[in-house]
Amino acid sequence: MKPKTVIGIFLVLLAMALTQAFAATTTKKKITPSTAKKSTAKSSKSTVTRSASSTSSRYRSSLVKSAAYRRTTFVRGGPWREPTFADSSDGDWTDGEDQQVRKAAVDALGPYNGTVAVVDPYTGRVLTLVNQKLALKSGFQPCSTIKVVAALAALSEGIIDRNTVMRWGRKKLDLTTALAKSDNPYFASLGEKLGFDRVSYYARLFGLGERAGLGIEGEQPGILPEKIPDAGLGMMTSFGSGISLTPLELAAMLSAIANGGTLYYLQHPRTPEEVATYIPRVKRHLDIQPWIPEVRPGMSGAVEFGTARRAGLNNSDPILGKTGTCTDQRTPTHLGWFGSFNDVGRNKLVVVVLLTGGKPVNGPVASGIAGAVYRNLSSQDYFAQARPTSPAALVATQACCSR
Repeated sequence: MKPKTVIGIFLVLLAMALTQAFAATTTKKKITPSTAKKSTAKSSKSTVTRSASSTSSRYRSSLVKSAAYRRTTFVRGGPWREPTFADSSDGDWTDGEDQQVRKAAVDALGPYNGTVAVVDPYTGRVLTLVNQKLALKSGFQPCSTIKVVAALAALSEGIIDRNTVMRWGRKKLDLTTALAKSDNPYFASLGEKLGFDRVSYYARLFGLGERAGLGIEGEQPGILPEKIPDAGLGMMTSFGSGISLTPLELAAMLSAIANGGTLYYLQHPRTPEEVATYIPRVKRHLDIQPWIPEVRPGMSGAVEFGTARRAGLNNSDPILGKTGTCTDQRTPTHLGWFGSFNDVGRNKLVVVVLLTGGKPVNGPVASGIAGAVYRNLSSQDYFAQARPTSPAALVATQACCSR
């Protein structure tokens, strides 16, 4: 047999073998309409998974290439760059602080990475500021603490009163419950009703977007947007989107609610001599006296049955406040806020806690830390004592609170 003939036969046999193998693989599993659907669904799911994986890979790749990423370790549980735990009191200057209050705040904060500001609402004196480097920055997204601003603005404009009920399907809420449980749709609706200009006006009136302190070295102001943020006006008044709030700004605003409407410049004495000659400085008087009784039940409800229940644990004195939990997208950092004051007559304190870090950080945890500050001081009979103050501060306080 000629070589060419042999080669030809071999190629024919090879082609037949390949054809049979291909047929076997395609008929091995009979395809029915149901299996076809499963196959299509599986293919679609795989496509989505591959697409998400590809996007994630590109995102991680871009981050790895950045110097900031190489210098920073992400916190487990999310793309957050701040550690949840740290020595938060390291590097603070404390000579002019109330050492009893400072110890109560440091002990309450414990290992968390965050800041605690404690203010006398009748004088504007910062009694302690734990983690001053963090507290004096340009701030973080206020999360749901901005709901207090939205509530006061809407009350002032006559859009709602405490008994106004809003409905979504079967759900209906009044202001007290909406504040206590931090309902986002309620306050998003208020933002839409108010409009950007009025939201901005009241935010600035209450001290947002400007330095809260007077002569506090290194303090930076927060930020208010010049236009509606990309997330929308409703997100601005329910989550604080587009806003940067400092702990001192929140403390100053809550001090005005606690004392009846006086917005003080916050001052942080650096020495015992500055404490002895301390004089309160009024920034402006806020016409919110009629509306304070309208927001107090919601802030009290947050501690009694809402998002800040941890603040009330083992505390006999009433505490009023507002939590906030979200991720600050600029950093990115997960945040836990709680702004509060207690209700013990003349010995009120404003306590603001801001936690930064990863997944374990949130508003309820921050409220527990604030509750521990009040509890630590109460166990030492701090609120039963006459608070030491300078003669000048005493005169100014009496003038303020006799209005």
